[in-house]
Amino acid sequence: MKMPTVALVGRPNVGKSTVFNRLVGKKISIIEDTPGVTRDRIYGDVTYNNYKFHLIDTGGIDVGNDDFNKEIIVQATLAIDEADVIVFIVDGKEELNQNDFVIRDMLKKSNKKIILAVNKIDNEKRKDEIYGFYELGFDNIIPISGEHNLGISILLDEITRDFKPYEKEVDDNRIKFCVIGRPNVGKSSLVNAITGEEKVIVSNIAGTTRDAVDTNFTYDKEEYTIIDTAGIRKSGKIYENIEKYSVIRAMKAIERSNVCVIVINAEEGIIEHDKHIASYALEAGKPMVLVVNKWDTMKDKSIAEYTKLMRNEFQFLSYVPIVFLSAMTKKRIHTLMPEIKKVYENSKKEIKTSVLNDVVRDAVILNQPPSYKGKRLKIYFVHQQGTMPPRFVFNVNSNKLVHFSYERYLENKIRESFDLEGTPIQIEFKNRGEE
Repeated sequence: MKMPTVALVGRPNVGKSTVFNRLVGKKISIIEDTPGVTRDRIYGDVTYNNYKFHLIDTGGIDVGNDDFNKEIIVQATLAIDEADVIVFIVDGKEELNQNDFVIRDMLKKSNKKIILAVNKIDNEKRKDEIYGFYELGFDNIIPISGEHNLGISILLDEITRDFKPYEKEVDDNRIKFCVIGRPNVGKSSLVNAITGEEKVIVSNIAGTTRDAVDTNFTYDKEEYTIIDTAGIRKSGKIYENIEKYSVIRAMKAIERSNVCVIVINAEEGIIEHDKHIASYALEAGKPMVLVVNKWDTMKDKSIAEYTKLMRNEFQFLSYVPIVFLSAMTKKRIHTLMPEIKKVYENSKKEIKTSVLNDVVRDAVILNQPPSYKGKRLKIYFVHQQGTMPPRFVFNVNSNKLVHFSYERYLENKIRESFDLEGTPIQIEFKNRGEE
């Protein structure tokens, strides 16, 4: 089942980011501790009751600020195109201004469901002030305060009113993988190269204009579905040039995939945006393969040298395999599918409880947890509680005694003992007696 998309739109300083963080919740900060990833948070997934949706926060639209604003208007236009519901946020403490009316005109043309959220209404007395905003011509007006968490559940009720309850796609036993990456890294060529291999039998299923195209194929007697995010079937340079658009596409494809193939252009090298896209796959708990495409153009670097560069830049994906190939010439293309299959199998791996406890016991003997205020972490028992990705629950004396670096150490020890290449693993510490 494809998740709906909701866009937050408004002029600068109306509190969109605060509302975004409130809707997405604090769990979004998993990645912030990760070395090598810094980014403005403008995409996230929201779970509310039985509903789930993608959330996009667009840049503040300001008609007075020419050059910079052109890109923001384009980004907002793309988000509006992609969205099923638009939340137009205005500042409840200020009068309406020219920017609000420009945005209103943009939104009226979209023919989408629009909710007008009047932000910064932080007490009952101020609720009367929302009547001035009916001038914008929207019927659906909700007073909220992102900062004080007021009216947020009413807003969520209205956003999800016409959504279907979220159900995971029924597994059809095919391995689904998506090809994600920035524009112009060669995603389409890679899809063509994979599905054009002799071993492959292909059937196309066209998506709608707003969705990726799924292609079913058989490789080495196994069934696969490739989800291609490359085909932005819209005319005009504007759609190809906005890098942020690729993340909206990537997020939707990641949600539906068992494996994410992240494509880097060898000629251009690694840029920050590549890491952003990879970090969304990590956050979603998906196994990954890193592909360095256009390898035929690299005459001055060996695979060993480029691997070192990749490991340095993608420190947070040290466990992910790297494949070097050229989609155009098909050179080394045969190296990719076996890696996709392997990381998928690893994400489903189940480890025997007794063996897992032996490994953890040895790790603790080798390196005791650091003590904190005279107290030391004690690990009583470990068990695996799920797959895709593998999730391990540690029963401990106090989860407040777990240091980030010690958690990293335990993860590394588990990885050393069991082949979990390509898949993230999740570790949770529960106090003894906790459900």
